Amino acid sequence: MSDFIKVGSLQPEDKKTVTQLLIDSYQQYEEVFRSPEAWAEYLENITVSLDNPNLDEVLVARNGDQIVGSIQMFASGEMAYQREELAVKHPVIRLLAVHPDARGLGVAQALLRESIDRAANNGASYLYLHTGDIMQKARELYEWLGFKRDEAYEFSNGDSLVRCYFVDLHEYRQSVTKRASKEVMEAVDA
Repeated sequence: MSDFIKVGSLQPEDKKTVTQLLIDSYQQYEEVFRSPEAWAEYLENITVSLDNPNLDEVLVARNGDQIVGSIQMFASGEMAYQREELAVKHPVIRLLAVHPDARGLGVAQALLRESIDRAANNGASYLYLHTGDIMQKARELYEWLGFKRDEAYEFSNGDSLVRCYFVDLHEYRQSVTKRASKEVMEAVDA
C-alpha cells in the first residue's frame, strides 16, 4: 500500500469532487449492466448518494491533495438500504469507489481498513457490505481482507446475485495484532 494514501472524513467543499469520483469509478460497469434503464437508475442513485440523510460518514482517500477514493458508512443495514430484507443490525459500508487512474495504489485497501478500524473503535462486532456479481476484483479484495459471506442477507437484483459479506471485528483485530507481533519479532531477529 502506498504511504501517500491518507484517509479522512469528507469535507463539505469536497462533495462535488466525490460525486464525480463515484461516477468515474462505477462507469466501468455500464456495458455489463443488465439494461440501459437499470444503469441509468443505478447512476442516479450513486449521484445522489452523498445526500442520504442516513449516512453516518463518508471517508475519502487522498493521494497528496487529490481525492482518489471514497466509501460510505452507515450504522446498520436498515439505515443503508431502507429494505426490510436487508435490515442487518450492524454497521454497513457501501459504494467503495477508487478513481480509475488511482487503481493499484492501495486506495481500496486503505479505505476498507479505516472503515474496519472505525467500526471496531465504535464498539461494533461486525461490519457488513453488499456487492454484485460483476464486481469480481472487489470480492477478491474483501475475501483477502478476511470478509466472509453471509448468504442470509443476499438477494437477487434482476438476473444478478447481490452477495453479502461481513468481517468479524474481534477476529480481525486479533489477526492484525498477531501480524504486527510477527513483524516486530522478524525485525528484532534481522
